[in-house]
Amino acid sequence: MSVVGSLIFCLDCGNLLDNPSTVQTANVECSQCQATYPKAEFSNLKVITTTAEDAFPSTLRSKRSVVKTTLKKDELTEGAIINEKCPKCGNEEMHYHTLQLRSADEGATVFYTCTSCGYKFRTNN
Repeated sequence: MSVVGSLIFCLDCGNLLDNPSTVQTANVECSQCQATYPKAEFSNLKVITTTAEDAFPSTLRSKRSVVKTTLKKDELTEGAIINEKCPKCGNEEMHYHTLQLRSADEGATVFYTCTSCGYKFRTNN
């Protein structure tokens, strides 16, 4: 026998077996291949269920998300520095951060902050 949740399957043919508590005999018999299993083997079975982390989306779970979707104010100036020209002052270096603000199958949003004048803008990839 093979147990999946509260369902019990025959090991020989994979057929779903009858619930042992409804069987009147000492053995549970497969209706397809006639394999038999002692009813006593089922007496100590425990059904344990778990829920996948992403099974039921909620506000609380999204706060624990692995994907970063928010930035704190102090993180705006702590990002990596790249060679990108500031559209406001012409400075050649900017801090940048990426966040996944839209659905997972779309590109991330890139936030830029000028290292000289502090000008901020963003682009969607």
